Amino acid sequence: MLTLQHSFALLPLTLALGLTSVSGHAESTSLTAKESDPQKLGWMQGFPPPKDKLITQPQSDFFSFPKLRWTVCHIRELMPTTEVSRGIGAPSKLDYALDKNIDAITFTPTNSKRPMTWRQSLDANYTDGIMILHHGKVVYERQNGCLNELGNHAAMSMTKSMTGLLAEILVTEGKLDDKALVASIIPELAKSGFGDATVRQVMDMTTALDYSEDYADPDAEIWKYSEAASPLPKPKGYSGPNGYFEYLQTVPKKGEHGVEFNYRTINSDALGWIISRTTGKAIDDLLSERIWQKIGAEQSAYMTVDAKGTPFAGGGISAGLHDMARIGSLMLNKGEMNGERLFPTAVVDNIEAGGDKGAFAKAGYKQLNNGSYKSMWWLFNNPTPIYAARGVHGQTVYVDPAADMVIVRFSSYPEASNGKIDPTSLPAYKAVANYLIKK
Repeated sequence: MLTLQHSFALLPLTLALGLTSVSGHAESTSLTAKESDPQKLGWMQGFPPPKDKLITQPQSDFFSFPKLRWTVCHIRELMPTTEVSRGIGAPSKLDYALDKNIDAITFTPTNSKRPMTWRQSLDANYTDGIMILHHGKVVYERQNGCLNELGNHAAMSMTKSMTGLLAEILVTEGKLDDKALVASIIPELAKSGFGDATVRQVMDMTTALDYSEDYADPDAEIWKYSEAASPLPKPKGYSGPNGYFEYLQTVPKKGEHGVEFNYRTINSDALGWIISRTTGKAIDDLLSERIWQKIGAEQSAYMTVDAKGTPFAGGGISAGLHDMARIGSLMLNKGEMNGERLFPTAVVDNIEAGGDKGAFAKAGYKQLNNGSYKSMWWLFNNPTPIYAARGVHGQTVYVDPAADMVIVRFSSYPEASNGKIDPTSLPAYKAVANYLIKK
Protein backbone atom coordinates (compact mmCIF):
# COMPACT_ATOMS: atom_id res chain seq x y z
CA MET A 1 0.00 0.00 0.00
CA LEU A 2 1.24 3.49 -0.84
CA THR A 3 1.91 5.98 1.89
CA LEU A 4 0.53 9.48 1.44
CA GLN A 5 4.01 10.90 1.05
CA HIS A 6 4.80 8.44 -1.72
CA SER A 7 1.41 9.04 -3.34
CA PHE A 8 2.19 12.68 -4.03
CA ALA A 9 5.27 11.57 -5.92
CA LEU A 10 2.94 9.89 -8.44
CA LEU A 11 0.89 13.01 -8.99
CA PRO A 12 1.75 14.55 -12.37
CA LEU A 13 1.56 18.28 -12.87
CA THR A 14 -1.39 17.88 -15.22
CA LEU A 15 -3.41 16.56 -12.33
CA ALA A 16 -1.94 18.82 -9.68
CA LEU A 17 -3.24 21.76 -11.70
CA GLY A 18 -6.79 20.53 -11.19
CA LEU A 19 -6.77 19.89 -7.45
CA THR A 20 -9.24 21.78 -5.27
CA SER A 21 -9.41 20.16 -1.86
CA VAL A 22 -6.06 18.54 -1.14
CA SER A 23 -4.26 19.96 1.86
CA GLY A 24 -0.95 21.62 1.16
CA HIS A 25 2.08 19.39 0.68
CA ALA A 26 4.51 22.12 1.54
CA GLU A 27 8.11 21.78 2.53
CA SER A 28 7.55 24.73 4.84
CA THR A 29 4.50 26.93 5.12
CA SER A 30 6.28 29.19 7.59
CA LEU A 31 7.88 31.26 4.84
CA THR A 32 6.05 34.49 4.09
CA ALA A 33 5.30 35.71 0.57
CA LYS A 34 8.39 37.91 0.61
CA GLU A 35 10.61 35.18 2.06
CA SER A 36 9.42 32.60 -0.49
CA ASP A 37 9.70 34.89 -3.52
CA PRO A 38 11.31 32.69 -6.19
CA GLN A 39 13.63 35.51 -7.23
CA LYS A 40 14.88 35.84 -3.67
CA LEU A 41 15.30 32.08 -3.26
CA GLY A 42 17.19 31.86 -6.54
CA TRP A 43 15.32 28.99 -8.15
CA MET A 44 16.73 28.14 -11.59
CA GLN A 45 19.07 31.14 -11.62
CA GLY A 46 22.55 30.87 -13.10
CA PHE A 47 24.18 29.27 -16.16
CA PRO A 48 23.72 26.54 -15.10
CA PRO A 49 21.83 26.91 -11.82
CA PRO A 50 23.43 25.33 -8.73
CA LYS A 51 22.21 21.81 -7.98
CA ASP A 52 20.32 22.95 -4.89
CA LYS A 53 18.42 25.52 -6.97
CA LEU A 54 17.26 23.19 -9.76
CA ILE A 55 13.58 22.49 -10.39
CA THR A 56 13.34 19.80 -13.05
CA GLN A 57 11.63 16.62 -14.21
CA PRO A 58 11.37 13.79 -13.32
CA GLN A 59 11.83 14.81 -9.67
CA SER A 60 8.46 14.75 -7.93
CA ASP A 61 8.60 17.80 -5.69
CA PHE A 62 8.46 20.62 -8.23
CA PHE A 63 4.88 21.38 -7.17
CA SER A 64 5.65 21.57 -3.46
CA PHE A 65 6.04 24.86 -1.63
CA PRO A 66 8.19 26.93 -1.99
CA LYS A 67 9.25 25.51 -5.38
CA LEU A 68 5.62 25.88 -6.36
CA ARG A 69 6.13 29.64 -6.54
CA TRP A 70 8.53 29.19 -9.48
CA THR A 71 6.75 26.27 -11.12
CA VAL A 72 3.42 28.06 -11.69
CA CYS A 73 5.13 30.36 -14.22
CA HIS A 74 7.19 27.67 -15.94
CA ILE A 75 4.82 24.82 -16.80
CA ARG A 76 6.14 24.50 -20.36
CA GLU A 77 9.61 23.71 -19.01
CA LEU A 78 8.28 20.76 -17.01
CA MET A 79 5.49 19.21 -19.08
CA PRO A 80 4.51 18.86 -22.75
CA THR A 81 1.96 21.45 -23.82
CA THR A 82 -0.12 22.47 -26.80
CA GLU A 83 -0.71 26.05 -27.91
CA VAL A 84 -3.95 27.98 -27.61
CA SER A 85 -3.03 30.39 -30.37
CA ARG A 86 -3.83 34.09 -30.17
CA GLY A 87 -3.65 34.25 -33.96
CA ILE A 88 -1.83 36.96 -35.89
CA GLY A 89 -4.02 39.99 -35.15
CA ALA A 90 -2.90 42.94 -33.06
CA PRO A 91 -3.74 42.78 -29.35
CA SER A 92 -6.60 44.92 -28.12
CA LYS A 93 -5.76 47.93 -25.97
CA LEU A 94 -6.24 47.93 -22.22
CA ASP A 95 -7.27 51.37 -20.96
CA TYR A 96 -5.82 52.42 -17.61
CA ALA A 97 -7.18 54.68 -14.88
CA LEU A 98 -5.09 53.50 -11.92
CA ASP A 99 -6.41 54.29 -8.44
CA LYS A 100 -3.64 54.53 -5.84
CA ASN A 101 -6.18 54.51 -3.02
CA ILE A 102 -7.13 50.85 -3.49
CA ASP A 103 -4.14 49.59 -1.53
CA ALA A 104 -5.49 51.29 1.59
CA ILE A 105 -9.02 49.85 1.41
CA THR A 106 -9.72 47.99 4.63
CA PHE A 107 -11.89 44.98 5.40
CA THR A 108 -12.24 42.36 8.12
CA PRO A 109 -11.50 38.75 7.14
CA THR A 110 -14.13 36.13 7.90
CA ASN A 111 -13.98 34.87 11.50
CA SER A 112 -11.51 37.59 12.43
CA LYS A 113 -11.77 40.83 14.40
CA ARG A 114 -8.56 42.32 13.03
CA PRO A 115 -8.91 44.63 9.99
CA MET A 116 -6.63 44.15 7.01
CA THR A 117 -5.79 46.39 4.05
CA TRP A 118 -6.09 45.31 0.44
CA ARG A 119 -2.32 45.56 0.06
CA GLN A 120 -1.76 43.34 3.11
CA SER A 121 -4.14 40.74 1.70
CA LEU A 122 -2.02 40.32 -1.42
CA ASP A 123 0.99 39.12 0.54
CA ALA A 124 -1.23 37.08 2.86
CA ASN A 125 -2.48 35.18 -0.18
CA TYR A 126 0.93 34.90 -1.93
CA THR A 127 -0.33 36.86 -4.91
CA ASP A 128 1.81 36.64 -8.06
CA GLY A 129 -0.35 38.90 -10.21
CA ILE A 130 -3.61 40.78 -9.79
CA MET A 131 -5.66 43.15 -11.90
CA ILE A 132 -8.90 45.01 -11.21
CA LEU A 133 -11.07 46.39 -14.00
CA HIS A 134 -13.87 48.88 -13.35
CA HIS A 135 -16.09 50.36 -16.04
CA GLY A 136 -13.80 48.67 -18.56
CA LYS A 137 -10.59 50.30 -17.34
CA VAL A 138 -7.70 48.89 -15.35
CA VAL A 139 -7.79 50.58 -11.95
CA TYR A 140 -5.25 48.33 -10.25
CA GLU A 141 -2.42 46.04 -11.36
CA ARG A 142 0.46 44.32 -9.62
CA GLN A 143 2.77 41.54 -10.84
CA ASN A 144 5.64 40.11 -8.83
CA GLY A 145 7.35 36.89 -7.82
CA CYS A 146 7.66 34.66 -10.88
CA LEU A 147 5.28 36.74 -12.99
CA ASN A 148 5.73 39.73 -15.26
CA GLU A 149 3.93 41.14 -18.30
CA LEU A 150 5.72 38.71 -20.61
CA GLY A 151 4.95 35.61 -18.56
CA ASN A 152 2.23 33.01 -18.34
CA HIS A 153 0.90 31.60 -15.08
CA ALA A 154 -0.88 28.33 -14.38
CA ALA A 155 -4.64 28.94 -14.32
CA MET A 156 -5.25 25.59 -12.61
CA SER A 157 -8.96 24.74 -12.49
CA MET A 158 -9.99 28.05 -14.05
CA THR A 159 -9.45 25.88 -17.12
CA LYS A 160 -12.69 24.10 -16.22
CA SER A 161 -14.59 27.35 -16.60
CA MET A 162 -13.14 27.80 -20.10
CA THR A 163 -14.29 24.27 -20.95
CA GLY A 164 -17.69 24.97 -19.44
CA LEU A 165 -17.96 28.24 -21.34
CA LEU A 166 -17.32 26.47 -24.64
CA ALA A 167 -19.98 23.89 -23.80
CA GLU A 168 -22.52 26.57 -22.82
CA ILE A 169 -21.83 28.39 -26.11
CA LEU A 170 -22.51 25.20 -28.06
CA VAL A 171 -25.70 24.52 -26.07
CA THR A 172 -27.00 28.06 -26.57
CA GLU A 173 -26.22 27.94 -30.28
CA GLY A 174 -28.12 24.68 -30.61
CA LYS A 175 -25.05 22.64 -31.54
CA LEU A 176 -25.05 20.56 -28.35
CA ASP A 177 -28.11 19.18 -26.56
CA ASP A 178 -27.54 19.41 -22.82
CA LYS A 179 -30.40 16.97 -22.22
CA ALA A 180 -28.73 14.30 -24.35
CA LEU A 181 -27.21 11.28 -22.66
CA VAL A 182 -23.44 11.16 -22.75
CA ALA A 183 -23.48 7.70 -24.38
CA SER A 184 -25.41 9.09 -27.35
CA ILE A 185 -22.46 11.37 -28.09
CA ILE A 186 -19.56 9.25 -26.80
CA PRO A 187 -20.52 5.57 -27.34
CA GLU A 188 -17.20 4.57 -25.77
CA LEU A 189 -18.59 5.78 -22.42
CA ALA A 190 -21.83 3.78 -22.62
CA LYS A 191 -20.69 1.20 -20.08
CA SER A 192 -19.08 3.75 -17.75
CA GLY A 193 -20.71 5.79 -15.03
CA PHE A 194 -21.02 8.69 -17.47
CA GLY A 195 -23.11 6.73 -19.97
CA ASP A 196 -26.60 7.51 -18.66
CA ALA A 197 -25.76 10.99 -17.33
CA THR A 198 -26.95 13.99 -19.29
CA VAL A 199 -24.56 16.52 -20.75
CA ARG A 200 -25.96 19.10 -18.31
CA GLN A 201 -25.19 16.86 -15.34
CA VAL A 202 -21.60 16.64 -16.55
CA MET A 203 -21.46 20.41 -17.09
CA ASP A 204 -22.77 21.10 -13.57
CA MET A 205 -20.88 18.22 -11.90
CA THR A 206 -23.95 16.45 -10.55
CA THR A 207 -22.90 13.09 -11.95
CA ALA A 208 -22.96 10.09 -9.59
CA LEU A 209 -19.65 8.31 -10.01
CA ASP A 210 -17.72 5.74 -8.01
CA TYR A 211 -14.64 7.91 -7.91
CA SER A 212 -12.81 9.50 -5.02
CA GLU A 213 -10.50 12.52 -5.00
CA ASP A 214 -9.64 11.92 -1.34
CA TYR A 215 -5.90 12.49 -1.46
CA ALA A 216 -5.50 11.20 2.09
CA ASP A 217 -6.60 7.75 0.86
CA PRO A 218 -3.73 5.97 -0.90
CA ASP A 219 -6.25 3.64 -2.56
CA ALA A 220 -8.46 6.42 -3.93
CA GLU A 221 -9.19 6.43 -7.64
CA ILE A 222 -7.38 9.75 -7.97
CA TRP A 223 -4.06 7.92 -8.04
CA LYS A 224 -5.11 5.61 -10.88
CA TYR A 225 -6.31 8.67 -12.76
CA SER A 226 -2.96 10.30 -12.03
CA GLU A 227 -1.03 7.45 -13.58
CA ALA A 228 -3.29 7.33 -16.63
CA ALA A 229 -3.14 11.11 -17.15
CA SER A 230 0.63 11.43 -16.94
CA PRO A 231 2.31 12.25 -20.27
CA LEU A 232 5.57 10.81 -18.97
CA PRO A 233 6.62 7.24 -19.77
CA LYS A 234 4.58 4.69 -17.81
CA PRO A 235 6.38 2.53 -15.23
CA LYS A 236 7.60 -0.87 -16.36
CA GLY A 237 4.78 -3.38 -16.16
CA TYR A 238 2.02 -0.74 -16.17
CA SER A 239 -1.11 -2.11 -17.85
CA GLY A 240 -3.74 0.46 -16.93
CA PRO A 241 -5.45 3.07 -19.12
CA ASN A 242 -3.31 5.54 -21.05
CA GLY A 243 -4.67 9.07 -21.21
CA TYR A 244 -7.80 10.89 -20.14
CA PHE A 245 -10.21 9.28 -22.56
CA GLU A 246 -9.16 5.72 -21.75
CA TYR A 247 -9.43 6.36 -18.04
CA LEU A 248 -12.95 7.82 -18.28
CA GLN A 249 -14.17 4.52 -19.73
CA THR A 250 -13.21 2.73 -16.51
CA VAL A 251 -15.18 4.93 -14.08
CA PRO A 252 -18.28 3.15 -12.72
CA LYS A 253 -21.55 4.69 -11.55
CA LYS A 254 -22.51 5.05 -7.90
CA GLY A 255 -25.86 6.57 -6.96
CA GLU A 256 -28.27 8.70 -8.97
CA HIS A 257 -27.22 11.42 -11.35
CA GLY A 258 -28.50 14.95 -10.73
CA VAL A 259 -28.95 14.67 -6.98
CA GLU A 260 -25.73 15.98 -5.50
CA PHE A 261 -22.91 18.27 -6.57
CA ASN A 262 -19.51 16.57 -6.45
CA TYR A 263 -16.47 18.45 -7.63
CA ARG A 264 -14.58 15.92 -9.72
CA THR A 265 -12.02 16.86 -12.33
CA ILE A 266 -12.97 13.88 -14.49
CA ASN A 267 -16.25 15.64 -15.36
CA SER A 268 -14.21 18.32 -17.12
CA ASP A 269 -12.29 15.69 -19.06
CA ALA A 270 -15.57 14.06 -20.09
CA LEU A 271 -16.98 17.43 -21.14
CA GLY A 272 -13.85 18.14 -23.15
CA TRP A 273 -14.38 14.85 -24.99
CA ILE A 274 -18.06 15.70 -25.61
CA ILE A 275 -17.09 19.10 -27.01
CA SER A 276 -14.40 17.67 -29.27
CA ARG A 277 -16.61 14.88 -30.56
CA THR A 278 -19.42 17.39 -31.23
CA THR A 279 -17.27 19.96 -33.03
CA GLY A 280 -14.56 17.76 -34.48
CA LYS A 281 -11.95 20.00 -32.87
CA ALA A 282 -9.60 19.60 -29.91
CA ILE A 283 -10.28 21.87 -26.94
CA ASP A 284 -7.15 23.94 -27.51
CA ASP A 285 -8.07 24.63 -31.14
CA LEU A 286 -11.69 25.49 -30.33
CA LEU A 287 -10.68 27.75 -27.46
CA SER A 288 -8.29 29.54 -29.80
CA GLU A 289 -10.88 29.86 -32.56
CA ARG A 290 -13.84 30.98 -30.46
CA ILE A 291 -12.12 32.96 -27.70
CA TRP A 292 -8.38 33.61 -27.76
CA GLN A 293 -8.21 34.93 -31.33
CA LYS A 294 -11.28 37.09 -30.74
CA ILE A 295 -10.44 38.90 -27.50
CA GLY A 296 -7.29 40.58 -28.77
CA ALA A 297 -5.08 38.47 -26.55
CA GLU A 298 -1.50 39.62 -26.06
CA GLN A 299 -0.11 36.12 -25.72
CA SER A 300 -0.99 32.61 -26.77
CA ALA A 301 -2.02 30.40 -23.88
CA TYR A 302 -0.85 26.81 -23.38
CA MET A 303 -2.43 23.60 -22.18
CA THR A 304 -0.76 20.53 -20.76
CA VAL A 305 -1.53 17.26 -22.54
CA ASP A 306 -1.56 13.54 -21.80
CA ALA A 307 0.65 10.99 -23.55
CA LYS A 308 -1.66 11.01 -26.59
CA GLY A 309 -1.70 14.78 -26.95
CA THR A 310 -5.18 15.28 -25.46
CA PRO A 311 -5.39 18.71 -23.78
CA PHE A 312 -6.16 18.70 -20.06
CA ALA A 313 -9.65 20.22 -20.05
CA GLY A 314 -9.79 20.25 -16.26
CA GLY A 315 -6.73 22.26 -15.33
CA GLY A 316 -4.08 22.54 -18.02
CA ILE A 317 -4.13 26.20 -19.10
CA SER A 318 -1.33 28.69 -18.50
CA ALA A 319 -2.04 32.26 -19.61
CA GLY A 320 -1.06 35.89 -19.14
CA LEU A 321 -2.67 38.09 -16.50
CA HIS A 322 -3.83 40.65 -19.08
CA ASP A 323 -5.51 38.00 -21.18
CA MET A 324 -7.38 36.47 -18.25
CA ALA A 325 -8.57 40.01 -17.50
CA ARG A 326 -9.88 40.12 -21.06
CA ILE A 327 -11.77 36.86 -20.35
CA GLY A 328 -13.33 38.56 -17.33
CA SER A 329 -14.34 41.54 -19.46
CA LEU A 330 -15.83 39.22 -22.06
CA MET A 331 -18.02 37.63 -19.40
CA LEU A 332 -18.94 40.98 -17.83
CA ASN A 333 -19.97 42.26 -21.27
CA LYS A 334 -21.96 39.08 -21.90
CA GLY A 335 -20.08 37.87 -24.93
CA GLU A 336 -19.16 41.16 -26.56
CA MET A 337 -15.54 42.27 -26.97
CA ASN A 338 -14.01 45.11 -28.93
CA GLY A 339 -17.34 45.85 -30.60
CA GLU A 340 -17.75 42.25 -31.79
CA ARG A 341 -20.19 39.69 -30.44
CA LEU A 342 -18.36 36.44 -29.80
CA PHE A 343 -21.33 34.46 -28.51
CA PRO A 344 -24.99 35.06 -27.56
CA THR A 345 -25.87 37.07 -24.45
CA ALA A 346 -27.87 34.07 -23.25
CA VAL A 347 -24.62 32.16 -22.61
CA VAL A 348 -23.70 34.42 -19.70
CA ASP A 349 -27.34 34.80 -18.64
CA ASN A 350 -27.53 31.03 -18.23
CA ILE A 351 -24.35 30.97 -16.15
CA GLU A 352 -25.46 33.92 -14.00
CA ALA A 353 -28.75 32.11 -13.27
CA GLY A 354 -26.74 29.55 -11.34
CA GLY A 355 -27.16 25.84 -10.78
CA ASP A 356 -29.09 23.66 -8.33
CA LYS A 357 -28.50 25.19 -4.87
CA GLY A 358 -29.89 22.13 -3.13
CA ALA A 359 -27.48 19.81 -4.89
CA PHE A 360 -24.61 22.21 -4.24
CA ALA A 361 -25.39 22.51 -0.52
CA LYS A 362 -24.82 18.78 -0.04
CA ALA A 363 -21.14 19.30 -0.85
CA GLY A 364 -20.68 21.33 2.35
CA TYR A 365 -18.60 24.30 1.17
CA LYS A 366 -18.64 26.43 4.34
CA GLN A 367 -17.35 29.59 2.68
CA LEU A 368 -19.83 29.27 -0.19
CA ASN A 369 -23.13 28.81 1.65
CA ASN A 370 -26.17 29.20 -0.62
CA GLY A 371 -23.90 29.24 -3.64
CA SER A 372 -24.13 27.03 -6.71
CA TYR A 373 -22.22 25.74 -9.74
CA LYS A 374 -23.25 26.18 -13.35
CA SER A 375 -21.35 25.22 -16.49
CA MET A 376 -18.18 24.92 -14.39
CA TRP A 377 -18.46 28.45 -12.98
CA TRP A 378 -18.89 29.11 -9.25
CA LEU A 379 -21.86 31.28 -8.14
CA PHE A 380 -21.72 33.14 -4.82
CA ASN A 381 -24.47 33.95 -2.35
CA ASN A 382 -25.29 37.57 -3.15
CA PRO A 383 -28.42 39.64 -3.88
CA THR A 384 -27.06 40.25 -7.37
CA PRO A 385 -25.15 37.65 -9.42
CA ILE A 386 -21.45 37.26 -8.68
CA TYR A 387 -19.61 34.38 -10.29
CA ALA A 388 -16.05 33.20 -10.74
CA ALA A 389 -13.64 30.83 -12.38
CA ARG A 390 -11.52 29.34 -9.58
CA GLY A 391 -8.39 27.26 -9.27
CA VAL A 392 -6.25 25.90 -6.47
CA HIS A 393 -3.55 27.93 -4.76
CA GLY A 394 -5.62 31.09 -5.28
CA GLN A 395 -6.43 31.49 -8.99
CA THR A 396 -9.59 33.43 -9.82
CA VAL A 397 -11.51 35.44 -12.38
CA TYR A 398 -14.13 37.15 -10.22
CA VAL A 399 -16.99 38.89 -12.02
CA ASP A 400 -19.33 41.31 -10.20
CA PRO A 401 -21.75 42.79 -12.77
CA ALA A 402 -23.52 45.08 -10.27
CA ALA A 403 -20.19 46.75 -9.48
CA ASP A 404 -19.14 46.61 -13.16
CA MET A 405 -15.96 45.03 -11.83
CA VAL A 406 -13.63 42.18 -12.70
CA ILE A 407 -10.81 40.93 -10.47
CA VAL A 408 -8.23 38.52 -11.85
CA ARG A 409 -5.68 36.95 -9.55
CA PHE A 410 -2.80 34.54 -10.05
CA SER A 411 -1.35 33.18 -6.84
CA SER A 412 0.91 30.50 -5.37
CA TYR A 413 -0.52 30.03 -1.89
CA PRO A 414 1.32 27.24 -0.04
CA GLU A 415 -1.81 25.10 0.39
CA ALA A 416 -4.06 24.04 -2.47
CA SER A 417 -7.52 24.48 -0.97
CA ASN A 418 -9.26 27.77 -1.68
CA GLY A 419 -11.02 27.29 1.63
CA LYS A 420 -7.79 28.51 3.22
CA ILE A 421 -7.83 31.71 1.17
CA ASP A 422 -11.53 32.58 0.88
CA PRO A 423 -11.83 34.05 4.41
CA THR A 424 -9.40 36.76 3.34
CA SER A 425 -10.09 36.99 -0.40
CA LEU A 426 -13.88 37.13 -0.60
CA PRO A 427 -14.32 39.97 1.94
CA ALA A 428 -11.50 41.84 0.20
CA TYR A 429 -13.25 41.56 -3.16
CA LYS A 430 -16.50 42.87 -1.68
CA ALA A 431 -14.70 45.76 -0.01
CA VAL A 432 -13.15 46.81 -3.33
CA ALA A 433 -16.53 46.49 -5.06
CA ASN A 434 -18.19 48.70 -2.45
CA TYR A 435 -15.43 51.28 -2.80
CA LEU A 436 -15.70 51.37 -6.59
CA ILE A 437 -19.51 51.58 -6.52
CA LYS A 438 -19.37 54.63 -4.23
CA LYS A 439 -16.52 56.27 -6.13
